[in-house]
Amino acid sequence: MNARQAIKLSIDSAKFISLEYLADLSDEDMLQRPHPECNHIKWQMGHLISSENQMVNGVCPASMSALPDGFADRYSKETAKSDAPDAFDSKADLRQLLEDQRAATLQALAGLSDEDLDKPAPEEMQAYAPTVGDVFSLQGGHWMMHAGQWAIIRRQLARPPLF
Repeated sequence: MNARQAIKLSIDSAKFISLEYLADLSDEDMLQRPHPECNHIKWQMGHLISSENQMVNGVCPASMSALPDGFADRYSKETAKSDAPDAFDSKADLRQLLEDQRAATLQALAGLSDEDLDKPAPEEMQAYAPTVGDVFSLQGGHWMMHAGQWAIIRRQLARPPLF
């Protein structure tokens, strides 16, 4: 197994776990917060999709599909406190955007060499992802960090634990 395959495995595992946590949740369920000061799942998904687009484009320019107009603004820090159902995309739309973005992420990853993975990430990413490989590795880890909150929401909604 090479570095790209290991990173892809991590990204794929995180996607599998995340989507399993969401499989039986409704659009309404996805507006539940694990704590009043935490973000609901819809906002978190939009944030994750927008972040992936920005980070991967940052290390592999023009590699990601464009997000819909206004998407990043709908999932900004300024909208995180909103509970308005019509302020966020549907579960189905978020899922499709995840699929589109993830396909582009994996295609960009597959096109890199080991030497490319060792290159420094852009300066604005250095604090959390010093190398290109770190940026790609972060895609799985970022989703898993948020999915931990989704496990709590599932329990609040009386859903069974999955893993």
